[in-house]
Amino acid sequence: MLTAAGTIERTAGIGPVDRRLFGAFVEHMGRSVYTGIFEPGHPTATPEGFRGDVLDLVRELGVTVVRYPGGNFVSGYRWEDGVGPVADRPTRLNLAWHTLEPNEFGLDEFIRWSAQAGVEPMLAVNLGTRGVQEAMDILEYANHPSGTTLSSERIRNGSPSPHDVRLWCLGNEMDGPWQVGHKSADDYGKLAAQTAQAMRLVDPDIELVACGSSSRAMPTFASWEATVLEHTYDHVDYVSLHAYYENHDDAASFLASAVDMDAFIDELVATCDHVKARLRSKKVLKLSFDEWNVWYQKGYQSTPKPVWEEAPHLIEDDYSVLDAVVVGSYLISLLNHADRVTVACQAQLVNIIAPIRTEKGGPAWRQTIFYPFAQVARHARGQALVLPLVSPQIGSDAYGTVPAVTCAATIDPQHQRLALFLVNRDQNGPIELEVDLRSVGAGEILTHSVLSDPDMHAANSATNPDRVTPKAGDGAVIDGGRLRTVLPPVSFSTLVIGTT
Repeated sequence: MLTAAGTIERTAGIGPVDRRLFGAFVEHMGRSVYTGIFEPGHPTATPEGFRGDVLDLVRELGVTVVRYPGGNFVSGYRWEDGVGPVADRPTRLNLAWHTLEPNEFGLDEFIRWSAQAGVEPMLAVNLGTRGVQEAMDILEYANHPSGTTLSSERIRNGSPSPHDVRLWCLGNEMDGPWQVGHKSADDYGKLAAQTAQAMRLVDPDIELVACGSSSRAMPTFASWEATVLEHTYDHVDYVSLHAYYENHDDAASFLASAVDMDAFIDELVATCDHVKARLRSKKVLKLSFDEWNVWYQKGYQSTPKPVWEEAPHLIEDDYSVLDAVVVGSYLISLLNHADRVTVACQAQLVNIIAPIRTEKGGPAWRQTIFYPFAQVARHARGQALVLPLVSPQIGSDAYGTVPAVTCAATIDPQHQRLALFLVNRDQNGPIELEVDLRSVGAGEILTHSVLSDPDMHAANSATNPDRVTPKAGDGAVIDGGRLRTVLPPVSFSTLVIGTT
């Protein structure tokens, strides 16, 4: 059997694990909103029309922040369409996704849904077809207590207290030619800086995210950020990055794809720090990885555009064990960059490339990718630690030679818990792992779960919602302060260990 080994040093911290790392994303796209989180008349619907079964699953998933309303959708969105009496709201063309938008669900509904789901709202403003004034207006509507026309309108619409939204995205993927209102880096940077300054006059305590690259593969990557940040560095708190991956009939490369995510983060950090040096700034910019997931884009791109209709089925990918293990490796990458990545949103939450799926009028169920997210969101607390491993190497056509085992560790001194998250990328067999835990005072193993299956293409469905679930691990032992366990092939494992 192949072996891997590593040592944890309690003092080798990466950074605190920000709870905002466990975010999600809801966009007016396909069935993400309508028959996803919102379905009046559903057997589980709340009085507001929110699907109760989905709310339960969102809480179980452990989501902490949700980005809304887009995504590409926001670049053509008039936020005023989604407030006020529903009967008076207009139906508009959703140009981003070639559908009809009835605006039955809007800002106030999202805030109320967020409160019931127990998540922090993260709002995006339209800097595609709109600009500074509209951004100030939605912020005033959302956050100003009372006494102005817009705050009074919010109160009339049933929200006497301010929504108090702290996190705001200055547009979405403005580097992309597909984006309504796409701009050059220079034009976007100037607009984002102007918008940021104006929004802070309305509410100086908000946190702002500038648009970075929508993919590391974009031809403008890094030069886009450098130009945008020359304008915005002193006015924003985060810069965004987005990444989607898929299996191009090459499981080895797919399993290795987190190395691309690692490189994307490292290169963006270097770009931010270059601008910091050029501007002689003392501020260290954080990253918001506010769209990431597995997305089978090849299938979506080969599908004809839907006719103009409301809430069509759109990119409702079915996820396998293989997909879940890869998602686990992305979560590991985020934890291993906890010093700079402090906001992250898996895209999306329900139906659209999502951990949760629903049927209209019917059940909701967990996809395979639900489980690694829920495990990490539940157990990754306190401080992320460096966990260097000596691991067997495996080859991949897309990314070269990579470690067979990728891992992350967190320590929570308050609750005396050490959490290990481990992925075995090897398709050919198990790997025996030994980790020296003496510096953390390791005690007993409190939790050991493994997500794997003899059929790595197995998936859950409405008719078989529990085909794939994590199973209790066995055989792991701590002896003389050293953990020994076996990682099955193509697996995601979680171990929680008591510490002194």
